[in-house]
Amino acid sequence: MKAFLTVFFKELIMFFRSWGLVAVVLYSFTVDVYIAGKGFEVKPKNVSVGYVDFSNGVISNKILSHLHSPEFQKPVRFLSEEELKKALFNRDIMVGIVFDSDFEKDFFEKKAKLNVLLDATAAAQGYVTLAYLQNIVLRFGEESFPVELKTHKLFNQNADTPKFLSLAEFLSILTLITVILSSVVFVKEKESGTWDIMLLMPVDSKIIILAKSFSQIAIVMIGTVICVGIILFGVFKLPMNGSFTAFLILTLLYSFSTSGIGLFVASVAKNMLQVAQLSVIIMMPIIFLSGSWTPIYSMHPALQKLSLLSPLRYYIEGCESLFFRGTSVFDLWVNFLALFILGVVLYMFGFRKIGKLF
Repeated sequence: MKAFLTVFFKELIMFFRSWGLVAVVLYSFTVDVYIAGKGFEVKPKNVSVGYVDFSNGVISNKILSHLHSPEFQKPVRFLSEEELKKALFNRDIMVGIVFDSDFEKDFFEKKAKLNVLLDATAAAQGYVTLAYLQNIVLRFGEESFPVELKTHKLFNQNADTPKFLSLAEFLSILTLITVILSSVVFVKEKESGTWDIMLLMPVDSKIIILAKSFSQIAIVMIGTVICVGIILFGVFKLPMNGSFTAFLILTLLYSFSTSGIGLFVASVAKNMLQVAQLSVIIMMPIIFLSGSWTPIYSMHPALQKLSLLSPLRYYIEGCESLFFRGTSVFDLWVNFLALFILGVVLYMFGFRKIGKLF
């Protein structure tokens, strides 16, 4: 235990002496998560709109008057559809609206048609913009609907996108940082030429591997507390409806999984550049199969089965359930069990691979 603690604290001291590495980790857990939450908007913002109005009526002007900032720029009028399409082609506008000559007459007869031209190269914002336009147009209709539709937003009542974006970025950063740190702590010994000196240490190689990898997991846990406390809770007001202790345990189990991958990378990589390359190559499929980019239910059936091998899938599901849904720890036993099993398997695999170099 004395040898373990000596190596453990030695690695922590070496980390805090490396100002560049400390700055990268702090930036990743704070500024990067903040930018991801604040810098990306899914809802329309400052969307450029052009229109052609052949009706010259009151209704078309009323509809256009609802397209105001900050969602939309002031609509620009064009004299013909050809000019409108040319502006769309040149990316001068994102949305084009065409009011037919009989639009106002057809509107009062409840058969009006509104033509919308959409630049779908910006697909996410384009189709959200289309939904905004549909809601605006529906306000003018007097359609009788046999059922009164009431929407109840659960878990995120204000539909606050930054909360989800910041949490998703945190999970991705945690994944990459754990893999990289677990690799760097060994690879820097190769680069600095101290690997042979480390082998001559009167300490069991297993103690060295455990102490070095555990020290990096401790750094990641410190970064997690800083990110969650300052950025997620402080800036984005992320709710914590479940157990915070359960979240920390879940994070610890997940860190063992990614640390095992980092040990494998360290056993193969010879320098820092190879660490970065291998980390990205290995982690991209894991992130893709986790459901963070594409919902698992919309994947191909074969990929849905492969996603069961991604530890990030269980970590994301567990974190979202704890933060937003307030799910009981007992109801998340599958996530805890899966992360425990994957953590043991992946860590032991990486442990054996790096152990062959001693």
